[in-house]
Amino acid sequence: MPMTRHITNAENFVNLTAASIFTDNLVLQQDKPIAVWGSAEPATRISVRFKQYEAEAITDRAGNWKVILDPLDASSDGADLIIRASHPRQKDSEIICRDVLVGEVWLCSGQSNMEWPVSMAGNADKEIPAADFPLIRLMQVPREMSHEPRRKTSPTAWNPCSPKTAESFSAVAYYFGRELHKQLGVPIGLIDSTFGGTPAESWISREALETDTALSEIWTNAQHELANFEQRSAQWQQELQSIESNTRDTENKGIALGYAAFEEPAGDRQEMLIPGIWHSRGLHFHGVVWFRKTVDLPPDWQGNDLRINIGSTDKSDVTYFNGHQIGSITMQQTPEAWRLPRDYKVSADYVRSGSNVIAVRVHCDKYSAGMRGPAAIMKIQCPALGEDASISLVGNWRYLVETNYGFIRIPPSPLGPTNSNTPTILFNSMIAPLIPFSIRGAVWYQGESNVGRAAQYARLFPAMIQSWRERWESPEMPFYFVQLANYADINTPVREDGWAELREAQTAALKLPNTDMAVAIDIGEAEDIHPRNKQEVGRRLANLALRQIHDRRDIWPRDPIFRTSTLRKDGIHIEFDPSEKKLTCRGGKLKRFAVAGNDGVYASAEGRIEGERIILTPAIANPRQVRYAWSDNPDCNLFNTAGLPAAPFQAKIESV
Repeated sequence: MPMTRHITNAENFVNLTAASIFTDNLVLQQDKPIAVWGSAEPATRISVRFKQYEAEAITDRAGNWKVILDPLDASSDGADLIIRASHPRQKDSEIICRDVLVGEVWLCSGQSNMEWPVSMAGNADKEIPAADFPLIRLMQVPREMSHEPRRKTSPTAWNPCSPKTAESFSAVAYYFGRELHKQLGVPIGLIDSTFGGTPAESWISREALETDTALSEIWTNAQHELANFEQRSAQWQQELQSIESNTRDTENKGIALGYAAFEEPAGDRQEMLIPGIWHSRGLHFHGVVWFRKTVDLPPDWQGNDLRINIGSTDKSDVTYFNGHQIGSITMQQTPEAWRLPRDYKVSADYVRSGSNVIAVRVHCDKYSAGMRGPAAIMKIQCPALGEDASISLVGNWRYLVETNYGFIRIPPSPLGPTNSNTPTILFNSMIAPLIPFSIRGAVWYQGESNVGRAAQYARLFPAMIQSWRERWESPEMPFYFVQLANYADINTPVREDGWAELREAQTAALKLPNTDMAVAIDIGEAEDIHPRNKQEVGRRLANLALRQIHDRRDIWPRDPIFRTSTLRKDGIHIEFDPSEKKLTCRGGKLKRFAVAGNDGVYASAEGRIEGERIILTPAIANPRQVRYAWSDNPDCNLFNTAGLPAAPFQAKIESV
């Protein structure tokens, strides 16, 4: 990042700073006025120059300054952004940001599914080496917290997109920006402002909460908790210590029992489909579980080193091959161990022709537990024989229980200065310091942490969008978001406070102008709250921007969105928003439509596509409500001919 340069060697120089976002390699937004701001001594003259454009300002009594450059045309030729400070009683200083481009700038924000890096997304082994796009620039906002809005973040930097910089960057943001760059041919600036596991109220301004009577209780309740933070924090720490003392992994008992050996150990064993979370496979406890799989290797593999990728194990693992330990990653050593793929080398000395046994000891003391996958990377390979020499490890594994702690429930941490769930705390530290930097718009992927509070989210989420727009003084700033993907057991009974209701609350935000939604109901994973197909999520978001902002008429980005349902003589007519693309059913009959009468009990309904509508044949008399894809993980098959899935919905049935 640039440093302040003093025009003379004298000590009496202006103490000039610029907002943290102004560094080498940054991208400025095309076709919009450009705000540049920072601080210096009061009554200092500030001049900002970029190419032929220049603007001046005088710092105020607090030493703050801001200038506005005229709108710029897109440019791939890097140039210097020069900020100079002059004071009548001090020596001049200047800041030079080098290799500055002009193009499209987007803020990419949300919780872990937006935070999820390229290295952890699908096909990372191929995507990372190909991530060489010097005209795409990446900037990560430091993950910090503050109870008051900040003017700047901790030091950060813009970096040209390369395999090294893309690897740890938001996968959704990268694939979104890559698609824009390929389609538009202009520089792209991506600002990654994300924090995993956080609710929407962390990202909204205090004013937006306080002035909305329906949301003010969020702020009021938070203040009550903050007032008792020290006492609540001490109690919480005691609870955690008690849990940790009872779940500490101090002894590998399975070794003595032969759980890692080539020979089958004694004891009761069953099979489990892997990858999977063992809580959804019938083991409703935390503890230590061993997984074993026998693989038959061809004769020509013997005498060669192998590689085994068992995917991620939640939380810690020790992995063995024919009784020999080949690797281990623990939460004590690596806090992110729960999501890291285990990619281990197997010495040729351990490899035999025919039957070989892989054994994995998984220790988990909280939250989800098991061998998570994803399935696509779970394989054993013989690199010496080429890429095709691989065997999938997906399927049934034998398992044995070493330790059962019972089901561990971790109490939520109290709201406070170090809790990222505290209302406004991330807006203050990770959004406010970016304002008023000129951006085209924002893309957002969040909502998992608000499941169970859908009615509140229906009010909170639009209020958050409006609070950002108000601070940027851009009432119709484009804001595109991802509806929650399908997740959890496909056979899970419908929960009235579950993911379906949260998706409905997200859809309600479409009432705001210049918002749009990328539906992901078809690309989630039952066993993983972090689906790996981030490429398609990024592409769908990019297509929204390409059509809505850049008028790409050859792209149809919108999913079928419910509009009306009407009871007629021949059935229930369901209409969707006007579309250039026709409705289509993928495979057999339409699934996941249901209707209910006044009693609220839903029954499946068969339907057919006729032109631009669905006509349902209700299985009950006097239907009053209709639903589609109303569960955490619905097996749904209504799409349009652009390949986009219909958004889940529930609605009243109107009479003609």
